[in-house]
Amino acid sequence: MSDHLARLNPEQREAVECLDGPLLVLAGAGTGKTRVLTTRFAHILLTGQAYPGQVLAVTFTNKAAREMRERVAAMIGSPAEGLWLGTFHALCARMLRRHAGLVGLTSSFNILDADDQLRLLKQIMEAERVDAKRWPAPALMAVIQRWKDRGLPPDRIPAEEDSDFASGRARALYAAYQDRLRALDAVDFGDLLLHVTEILRTHAEVLAEYHHKFHYILVDEYQDTNLVQYYWLRLLAQARKNICCVGDDDQSIYSWRGAEVENILRFEKDFPGAKVVRLESNYRSTAPILAAAAGLIAHNEGRLGKTLHSGRDHAEGERVQVVGLWDSNEEARLVASRIEALRRDGESLSEMAVLVRAGFQTRAFEERLITLGVPYRVVGGLRFYERSEIRDAIAYLRVIHQPADDLAFERIVNVPRRGLGEGALRSLHEAAQAGGTGGEGVPLSVAAATLLEQGGLRGRAREGVRELLAGFARWRETLEHEGHVVAAQMALEESGYTAMWQADTSPEAPGRLENLKELVRALADFESLAGFLDHVSLVMENDEAAEGERVSLMTLHAAKGLEFDTVFLPGWEEGLFPSQRTLDESGNKGLEEERRLAYVGITRARRRLLITHAANRLIYATWQSTIPSRFLDELPDEAVERSGSATSEREQRLSAPHGFGGGFGGGFGAFPMAARRPRLVDAWEQPARKPRADAIAVGQRVFHQKFGYGTVTATEDDKLFVDFDKAGAKRVLDTFVEKA
Repeated sequence: MSDHLARLNPEQREAVECLDGPLLVLAGAGTGKTRVLTTRFAHILLTGQAYPGQVLAVTFTNKAAREMRERVAAMIGSPAEGLWLGTFHALCARMLRRHAGLVGLTSSFNILDADDQLRLLKQIMEAERVDAKRWPAPALMAVIQRWKDRGLPPDRIPAEEDSDFASGRARALYAAYQDRLRALDAVDFGDLLLHVTEILRTHAEVLAEYHHKFHYILVDEYQDTNLVQYYWLRLLAQARKNICCVGDDDQSIYSWRGAEVENILRFEKDFPGAKVVRLESNYRSTAPILAAAAGLIAHNEGRLGKTLHSGRDHAEGERVQVVGLWDSNEEARLVASRIEALRRDGESLSEMAVLVRAGFQTRAFEERLITLGVPYRVVGGLRFYERSEIRDAIAYLRVIHQPADDLAFERIVNVPRRGLGEGALRSLHEAAQAGGTGGEGVPLSVAAATLLEQGGLRGRAREGVRELLAGFARWRETLEHEGHVVAAQMALEESGYTAMWQADTSPEAPGRLENLKELVRALADFESLAGFLDHVSLVMENDEAAEGERVSLMTLHAAKGLEFDTVFLPGWEEGLFPSQRTLDESGNKGLEEERRLAYVGITRARRRLLITHAANRLIYATWQSTIPSRFLDELPDEAVERSGSATSEREQRLSAPHGFGGGFGGGFGAFPMAARRPRLVDAWEQPARKPRADAIAVGQRVFHQKFGYGTVTATEDDKLFVDFDKAGAKRVLDTFVEKA
């Protein structure tokens, strides 16, 4: 018994040994949360407080459940049989099979996957004659799942919530969907928790059975629970109240999938007399990184409060680097160069990560790493050019470039849907094989035109293919006269492909639209469409199967739970991070979640952290001025070293080595690539551009679309230093302002 407690610090030991009554363990990033939870589980068994089957342990992933099972077995010295250990869904499925008859199911019910759920819902909507174009099935499914996440069956949906979809018919469609599931002896994933919670709520004898069975309840990642998970835990814990929830309110970043940070914030109210233990000794990061994280998250009001401090012996380390750059291209070059320099210094690529706020940001870093020959992987998603929406868009571009590209034409002829069923597609292939004078066949696009002339296509398919072929002719003409960027924009818009994703209400749709914009932005880097397509082909051939170390590229959401020696956080600008969409939809609540996301990003770093922001970012092939993120001002000065355009004195920037205000500390060093490659051109060293014809003078009033009205205080080539009335002093290109 002494062995498993000896490795704990005083706070961790207190959390393990406090067995009676409700306990909330506020476990900051890197403070040994998993160790506390598994040791507490083992401690309950080793001290004889309960048998394995009398402890309910809940995790969020199967991986976490498997890891806990293995650690507990190692601590007690033998496999623990009969454990109730698993994810919310796995445990509820186990319960539901025991009590399925109480909700009109058999114990052998089926669990439908997402495709089956959507197909079933579409059948119900067709039977009820709901216009699928105006009210897409995925949108209704999202509404139903939100209701299930809140523990609401159809008969408890408030009337005021039933007005947004299909003129107030969502609740009735939800009820029909549930009836159909029961008739099929099936459930979806949302039902697992919903049905079990309803059984516990309405059948006192079942609830009493589980009260008698479970002496202790352990919950991991409590800050990520949604309402129905919260209700389920409350019901099970209301008798003995021996519930221990481990989590971090400062890392609650999943509200978009139903998580409620309020669940952890009101724990003491839900369980009067609850003990709260704060784990604040971080064994991951250096003191400056922890100070930066603490200073930032302190600006959130909705938190229980804790301050991380380093539990490491060698905790000092270098300060967090914040670098302001002229544009997003410069940002990608800087990050890639730092990665290459660290690799040459003997650092492992596997211990480096670039964490972005939005998926579309990875493309610029992918391109740069490929150019430098640095292996990388995109974690939690596909590489940019492997994403389905990008493959679709490139297929359109390939057919514009080469009408005989059958693979590309086949991919998009019915995307978005143009009424081509299996019969029409078969006719198209048969016509392509039969065409040609020598029996060699003709391209699918030629066969499609022939079928149209001969009346081989009918109804919606005929009109859809006619519009598509006319579009390709129009886009090729645009390509010849206006260039490949304009042609690509027209193709994506006029084909209906962009509109298809705009109408999609799934959580992935906004990201797909951002990726399409980034694709158009990428086209601007190439002189021709042929050059771009050749580049994509080479990128796709980039040795994906190669073994060895790789830099990790991922979103901040995907990085939760991971850690790296070196972390790069690019794109810290208003509108990108914090995300404008989040601010527009959720206001201050959304801002606090964005700040928690920034906190998660900072605390992924062990030794080095570099945060960058750009004064100009190319968005949808248009350069836009940007404002540094408000989060940068919230970082404490004593933990941060600011350089680039983030510093106040231009002379300091010019006199600094390589224009970056003193380098990046011992770990990053100065530019080691300078001897091998041309030195990077910084914002203040860029060649002078041709000034605008109607020059703007010092003292003149100007107007900027984002910053509003201001007065010019200084000029330099095509750059203006403007004191804006509301946004303060900014540096902008003269083409971005108008004379007031």
